[in-house]
Amino acid sequence: MNRRAFVTGLGAVLAAPRGSGAQQAGKTFRIGYLSSLSAVGGHVQLEALRHGLRDLGYVEGRNLVIEARWAEGNYERLPNLARNLIALNPDLIVSAGGPPAARTLQSATTTVPVVFVTGSAVAAGLVSSIARPGGNLTGFEILAEELDAKRLELLRETLPRAAVAAVLWNPGNLEGTMQRQQLEVAARAHGMRLRFIEARSPRDVEGAFAVMIRERADAVLVSADPMLTSEYRRLVELTARTRLPAIYPFRSFAEAGGLMSYGTDLFAIYRSVAGYVDRILAGAKPADLPVRQPTKFELVINLKTAKELGLTIPRSLLLRADQVIE
Repeated sequence: MNRRAFVTGLGAVLAAPRGSGAQQAGKTFRIGYLSSLSAVGGHVQLEALRHGLRDLGYVEGRNLVIEARWAEGNYERLPNLARNLIALNPDLIVSAGGPPAARTLQSATTTVPVVFVTGSAVAAGLVSSIARPGGNLTGFEILAEELDAKRLELLRETLPRAAVAAVLWNPGNLEGTMQRQQLEVAARAHGMRLRFIEARSPRDVEGAFAVMIRERADAVLVSADPMLTSEYRRLVELTARTRLPAIYPFRSFAEAGGLMSYGTDLFAIYRSVAGYVDRILAGAKPADLPVRQPTKFELVINLKTAKELGLTIPRSLLLRADQVIE
């Protein structure tokens, strides 16, 4: 699948004519960008946003300034970064990297419009409802937490004899508890045992893999968490070093050498964010813009990595894959 294809149901966000009224002669818009991730781990998302904004006539250095701030997976940095952005008097702030950044902005301002990309917006307390968010926040869900059960199913299909799966998760992320509950239900259905291995910060990641080996895990499921996504290259290297088959939440992992990923097309999501940015700059209120949800998810399989691990990917899985890396 073309990674730049729109997620079904989101294309309409960018369907408005180019420069749909927001742009004014001589006006330069200032947009804040607050991300829970690192600049390396989140570069694809920011580039997708830039791509979408260029399609709508916003060009950095001409009529647009983007002020990006990165927490580098350290959520404690977010409040200071948010205050720094708000002090710049931005026209709008884009919140990237899940609920931690969005909740920080929710606490920091009730006046600056915020367009977020997050897991479950209602469960995170970001909006009162999907249809009518209320307040100064709206945006896009990626349903990251809800997809963990499907990832476990795909891991089971790939490794039918696997008995123990290690789940790398961050208990410091409030969504982690919901992820854990859903995975425990799915594991019972598939007859698997789970070992939840904590990593609260980047410095915990290497030790977490030592625990997986000690626990004799047969496979690894990396949960959707901004801190872990920031460390995607390191995680892929560690799974290769320990020879543990793993499934990840986003295609960046598989492209970096991970075995497989299943999740939302982040490039399409962040490109679509530009449409909401345009509408709000044109005068729309976040409270009146419904939170968008994806209906299409992508499965990416790295056959080269499978061969290195001595695995044969079932043909049924290969036929369902959106991309196979060879």
